[in-house]
Amino acid sequence: MSERSERVGEHLRGEDWYADDLGAAVFRDCTFTDVDLSECTTEGALFEECTFHTCQFNASTHTSSAFVACDFRRTSFFDATFDGCKLIGSVFAECTMRPLTVRGGQWGGVTIRSTNLSKLDLAGVDLSESDLSMSDLTDTVLRGCNLAGANVRETQLGGADLRGATLERVDLAAARLRRTRLDLSGAVMLAELHGATVDVALT
Repeated sequence: MSERSERVGEHLRGEDWYADDLGAAVFRDCTFTDVDLSECTTEGALFEECTFHTCQFNASTHTSSAFVACDFRRTSFFDATFDGCKLIGSVFAECTMRPLTVRGGQWGGVTIRSTNLSKLDLAGVDLSESDLSMSDLTDTVLRGCNLAGANVRETQLGGADLRGATLERVDLAAARLRRTRLDLSGAVMLAELHGATVDVALT
């Protein structure tokens, strides 16, 4: 496929793109159904307002690509890699999300509810305004993430590393915490959410 190709409003069904190099291709408002994208690669590609139903992204690699406002349903990302990618406003439902390699990137406003994200390394990812409610982030590394405004209602955060994470407008009291690793500012915020008055002034 030409790296400059652009496809708009197409419905792609049952296609085999196994190990294809999609380069910087552009897809807008396209629907992918039962498309095999296993081991495919993209670099600087754009998928905008696309829908993916029962697709395979297994072992695929995406570098500086964007999946903006996309809808992923029953899609597998087993062993996929997202390096510096933008997934702003995308929705994942009934998807396989682990194992998954994520290196930085902007995932602001994503919806990933009731999904197993345990033991992933999401350090430094922008997850602001994301909906992670009811998902399992047990032992997940969220160190240095921007979680401002994220929804963590009934989210499993046992053993998760939240040190250095931005937690403004995050109701940690609504999450399930056990052995969760917090830095001082996070611990103070949690204490205040539980009604404590914290005085950190030195005496």
